[in-house]
Amino acid sequence: MKMMEFQGRIALVTGASSGIGKAIAKSFLQEGAVVAGIARRLEALKSLSGENFHPFTADLTSEQDRAHCVHRVMADLGGIDILVHAAGIIANGTIENTSLSDWDTMMNINVRSVFHLTQLALPALIPRKGNVVVISSVAGLRSFPGVLAYSVSKAAADQFTRCCALELAPKGVRVNAVNPGVVVTQLHRTGGMSEEQYRAFLERSTTTHPLGRVGKPEEVADLVLFLASDRASWITGATYSIDGGRALTCAR
Repeated sequence: MKMMEFQGRIALVTGASSGIGKAIAKSFLQEGAVVAGIARRLEALKSLSGENFHPFTADLTSEQDRAHCVHRVMADLGGIDILVHAAGIIANGTIENTSLSDWDTMMNINVRSVFHLTQLALPALIPRKGNVVVISSVAGLRSFPGVLAYSVSKAAADQFTRCCALELAPKGVRVNAVNPGVVVTQLHRTGGMSEEQYRAFLERSTTTHPLGRVGKPEEVADLVLFLASDRASWITGATYSIDGGRALTCAR
């Protein structure tokens, strides 16, 4: 019988209803973890099932929702060993046309919620010497035109990762981030791209990623599970590129 790597561990995954977050939640379940999956709508979580999956609804822009959700997870499941920040949004905009409202929304979801949820989970993570994985982006490492607020939010998430890793290392809590390139999810569609625009974007992305293709959510999930595992017990404060070589190229 295969030994499941996360048997008996509790993983809290935000954005678990689709894309990378869903792939991460499924992978943790397959490896024996108890998974608390967070999404805005309960209906969207129904494709994930099993006695070890526990759905929780929360609007991550709401301070009260964030606190209520983490407290429920700790009360219902008994703790948190792994926290994965996979929820996030993207939107187009430059320094000239990004509104303060759009800026604030981007920062609230991509940065503020990551900070607050991590802070709320620490009373569970520290006694269990758990770990945190942040889903960042290649845009956190390299600048790209037309996605100003998104890029800044992901750069902030990377620095948050490093600062937390340094502060929490003496307490035995590891914090790492992964920085995907273009991955086939709903992210860009919900960010405003039409189906035609998205098809063209994916086609163009085969030329901007040196390996000649875009990524799959499951590939990112594999890296997240490695970083969350005991095999990565001497890794903290890292920002791992998983982007088909995209961060190596010039903006184009």
